Amino acid sequence: MLLKKTLNPFIFKKSFPMDEKPTKTTHLGRKGRLGFSLYMAVVLCGCCFTLTAFAANDPLDVVNNLSTFVFSLIRAVGLILLGWGVVQVGLSFQSHDPSQRSQGFLTLAGGLVVTFAKEILDLITK
Repeated sequence: MLLKKTLNPFIFKKSFPMDEKPTKTTHLGRKGRLGFSLYMAVVLCGCCFTLTAFAANDPLDVVNNLSTFVFSLIRAVGLILLGWGVVQVGLSFQSHDPSQRSQGFLTLAGGLVVTFAKEILDLITK
């Protein structure tokens, strides 16, 4: 309250009593406040979460980094398939279902192939 009283003459050209509001104020409303807060959040994220990108000296380094990233994603999918194959084989032994067992072993083998796709391609190309 004391801070309002001391800063009030500096903020407004003429001083208003504390109970009265100035007559020429604009109200944003609910949508305006939401839009302004979203705008400020985007500006804050743009200022705080930026990273410096350093250019590579060799263009092949960029391609190699991209292929490494893609193969790591493929490896992650392969590990998911491998885990799902193990679950299917375990469930097939529990339920004594031979068709589910064969499906589980096929998923397990596919997961192994996808997981080690980069190593397999390296062996084929060399």
